[in-house]
Amino acid sequence: MVTLIDTLTRSPAELRHPEKQNRPETAVLRKPDWLRVKAPGSGQYNATKEIVRSKGLVTVCEEAACPNIGECWSQKHATLMIMGDTCTRACAFCNVKTGLPQALDPEEPAKVGLAVAQLGLNHVVITSVDRDDVADGGAAHFAEVVRQIRLQAPLTTIEILTPDFLRKDGAAEVMIDARPDVFNHNLETVPRLYLKIRPGARYFHSLRLLQQVKERDPNQFTKSGIMVGLGETKEEVMQVMDDMRSAGVDFITIGQYLQPTRKHAAIDRFVTPEEFKAYEAIARAKGFLMVSASPLTRSSHHAGDDFARLKAARLAQTGR
Repeated sequence: MVTLIDTLTRSPAELRHPEKQNRPETAVLRKPDWLRVKAPGSGQYNATKEIVRSKGLVTVCEEAACPNIGECWSQKHATLMIMGDTCTRACAFCNVKTGLPQALDPEEPAKVGLAVAQLGLNHVVITSVDRDDVADGGAAHFAEVVRQIRLQAPLTTIEILTPDFLRKDGAAEVMIDARPDVFNHNLETVPRLYLKIRPGARYFHSLRLLQQVKERDPNQFTKSGIMVGLGETKEEVMQVMDDMRSAGVDFITIGQYLQPTRKHAAIDRFVTPEEFKAYEAIARAKGFLMVSASPLTRSSHHAGDDFARLKAARLAQTGR
């Protein structure tokens, strides 16, 4: 009974992020006009929400408090998050719940495949929490989700946004051999800020994961993204671009970090739309096939349209 009362009196932030409760609160800065979006609530948004609820799906749109949820759900686009809603990492920027997850659901891959088929999606993005508690980091489970989508929705193109599978030997190969159309893994920030922003990860391991994809299957598109506004310098962002290109990354996304709660990492500043345009020009000059750089850019935003443009850009460059 004592535990129940304690749970009921705790705030939602405490329930989602117990590891952050001893951190000092930081001020949440007022958003500039270019970051304001309409509150969700259209008829199609509500219809998508009902589909998500009725099928018991978890979406990163909700779990990560994405600012684009109104736009995407109104267009019947949703990024599915597998392997539960609880992450074993405690990144300072992320709004996904942290803690000890439940066991993997062996029926989940078939359920996701069926849901994608019933939704009639042309392109689907599948992401997941980190599962450091599982021997292979959940790679085999993730790969089975891809296989089930191929089986039940063969015309749907698949983009995966994976964990880093740190210290999980052989996991990367399992994911690459699942042969998604786009293999996405986000570097998130510049190397100098990893200990503060992404303490459970290692920058060069994440970079190496992206490089492995191209080495094992050169035809797979690779994609990675970072957030800005965390205290990085322009020169550091440009160095990350060079690192990505050295690893063969095709598509870079750059978006503004938005602070989920006062307990999360503080925003250093709001990067202006003009600065994002400059980043886009620099990235294109460095040879990326695709660049998405804007305050509201997120990894999965407009993913289907971007995939079509990505294929067209490769065709124009290589003829295949």
